[in-house]
Amino acid sequence: MHDLSTRERALALVAQGRSLNAVSKETGISRAAIRSWQVRRDPLRPTDCPRCQDVPGPPQDPAAYAYLLGLYLGDGCVSPLKRGVHSLRIACADAWPGLIDACAEAIQAVMPANKVCQVRQQGCRQVTSFSKHWPCLFPQHGPGKKHERPIVLEPWQHEIVDANAWEFIRGLIHSDGCRVTNWTTRTVDGELRRYEYPRYFFTNVSGDILGLFTAALDRVGVEWKRANRKNISIARKASVALMDAHVGAKY
Repeated sequence: MHDLSTRERALALVAQGRSLNAVSKETGISRAAIRSWQVRRDPLRPTDCPRCQDVPGPPQDPAAYAYLLGLYLGDGCVSPLKRGVHSLRIACADAWPGLIDACAEAIQAVMPANKVCQVRQQGCRQVTSFSKHWPCLFPQHGPGKKHERPIVLEPWQHEIVDANAWEFIRGLIHSDGCRVTNWTTRTVDGELRRYEYPRYFFTNVSGDILGLFTAALDRVGVEWKRANRKNISIARKASVALMDAHVGAKY
């Protein structure tokens, strides 16, 4: 790690017309480091990425980030492209246009300097944005499927999720969850009657992601049960009412 004054001096020498080789020999800093400072950031100004500041901080809209993190863990991916650029893609079903809009708004709020686009695919849209800094904001990215590798939040992410638990839950439900109406029958005074009741389900193959979801539910006082290995059920009346107030059905 090099302090700000060291970076300023190295880039000032380059700006004077010195070659990277010459500056590297004079300062003892590798050419790769100097080149990365040129390409990725200007040390004389704060970078657009809050994680690449000299003192890393949280995204400027923590609530939007918590929601986007939930979407990413469910239906998102970060993929490397050329020259250090990465794409963030969130798959949103065409059946839920409100979700598509909410996803695009969250991406824009988290990375306001970057454009958000929608790529049409059969039955869905890939809400997409390009930046060199998506890996900074989503360090859970990596090769392969999420359920085949550990998914662990960084301490700064835990702070955001703890402070914005409902937004995180909403993002997870909007990606891999649903609100459904179940029914059952009971015999009352000799008459068979049908009763309907709402409940929420969250489905994910990753045990780590299921654990993050249930931990957030515990934090906001929602009772839940594990229906099976990959399904979490929320059926108690008071807990469903809480979910309706803060999350609601997809739209």
